[in-house]
Amino acid sequence: MAACPGQGCGLSHLPEGQLPVPRPLPAAAMNSSMKDHLDASSSEPLAAVIIGNGPSGICLSYLLSGYTPYVKPGAVHPHPLLQRKLTEAPGVSILDQDLDYLSEGLEGRCQSPVALLFDSLLRPDTDFGGNLESVLTWKRQKERAIPHVVLGRNLPGGAWHSIEGSTVTLSQGQWMGLPDLQVKDWMRKKRRGLRNSRATAGDIAHYYRDYVTKKGLGHNFVSGAVVTAVEWSIPESGSSRSQDPSPLFQVSGFLTTQDQSPQPFSLRTRNVVLATGTSDSPARLNIPGEALPFVHHELSALEAATRTGAVTPASEPVLILGAGLSAADAVLYARHYNVPVIHAFRRAVDDPGLVFNQLPKMLYPEYHKVHQMMREQSILSPSPYEGYLSLPEHRPLLFKEDHQVVFHDPQGGQKVFGVSLVLVLIGSYPDLSFLPGGGADLAVDPSQPLSTKRNPVDVDPFTYQSTHQEGLYAVGPLAGDNFVRFVQGGALAVASSLLRKETRKPP
Repeated sequence: MAACPGQGCGLSHLPEGQLPVPRPLPAAAMNSSMKDHLDASSSEPLAAVIIGNGPSGICLSYLLSGYTPYVKPGAVHPHPLLQRKLTEAPGVSILDQDLDYLSEGLEGRCQSPVALLFDSLLRPDTDFGGNLESVLTWKRQKERAIPHVVLGRNLPGGAWHSIEGSTVTLSQGQWMGLPDLQVKDWMRKKRRGLRNSRATAGDIAHYYRDYVTKKGLGHNFVSGAVVTAVEWSIPESGSSRSQDPSPLFQVSGFLTTQDQSPQPFSLRTRNVVLATGTSDSPARLNIPGEALPFVHHELSALEAATRTGAVTPASEPVLILGAGLSAADAVLYARHYNVPVIHAFRRAVDDPGLVFNQLPKMLYPEYHKVHQMMREQSILSPSPYEGYLSLPEHRPLLFKEDHQVVFHDPQGGQKVFGVSLVLVLIGSYPDLSFLPGGGADLAVDPSQPLSTKRNPVDVDPFTYQSTHQEGLYAVGPLAGDNFVRFVQGGALAVASSLLRKETRKPP
């Protein structure tokens, strides 16, 4: 899993594996196309391999498949400065323009200038409650397509297929959409409706899978693919690419299939795009007893326990640790099944850093209900919420085999509670174990753990290429863009960068 040490390693001579067609996608659509990719890679590496098939990977595949954004003739953007800049290059694709120049002066709910730019072009006045149409029109220009493969563990849509289907999205439904297929239009055709302007996770997972099909992208996607190593080196002198000192990457792993043993694969590529999201590795408390079988780190454990009857209204309480939206979802789920809950978290309920204090009450009534319960039903102030106990500013010290949990309370003392199940829902970290050193040296601060919120991959803001490794890109949460509406800007930046590279690539 370590990178090749310096020049002369010769990734171009490493053996090629086969990449068979996985079962989750229609084999008929995959066979010939994937064979073409592999036949090409035996003599010529792919232009790009995208690791991760969530919204970031899907959007990037769309842009690399020849779909090209132009400003609609006669369209007027409500932002005067951006409108003036857009009129300076009529008929020139956004992908071919200077993204740094276009995004200068834009402000919004994101730190990425290109994310703000693309979002503003797709949804011109959405932050002001408006409903203006996109100023972009899309043209399919197959001659601009760049050969690529998108590798994912799940079906297209990534982690959205792992979320309980009835869970309502945090973002408004219209913000979950990808270019040139609005969620509301898709849902209208499916005879589905938005709930309080928001969609369910099940609908969004279906939308992303449908998007890949409707846009004709399926031949680029391989589901059931687990990447185990990404290595790189400079090609050997004397090779056909020795005049171009750009690195070559080797992406290795295996395919999981329903009725076969894992099938290894190996692909060579000039560029790798990390689009794996953030939900791979749940954060841990690192306290004694955390490995006991009744301690879990995913909401699915509670769903399974209620389904099998392991947890019921007559059980000891379920302990939910955390004060984010995942913990709130667990509280709501348990309350729905009348399962008693102890809800512990280290912050004070009025801490401005709590996510509940940043959400509009009208849009998110269920989360504000949880916040109200956290505030009113603490151990110090009993109130009407039967079966729910809030423990603000409590830190767990120890899980015992007899299902007892020891806490450190705000007064410096200790409290002990008996529980049936523990859910530790305090965030997650990206799993980049397939990279040398787990990708730690790619972070903004290499001395600290990689974190999508506090220490993301350090990328150039206008290309999303790693500042530490040429040819390696990161998009979505890995690059600090944590909402679907903004991850698309990263895809635009990568596509623009790759198009420029491929245009000047030596013959």
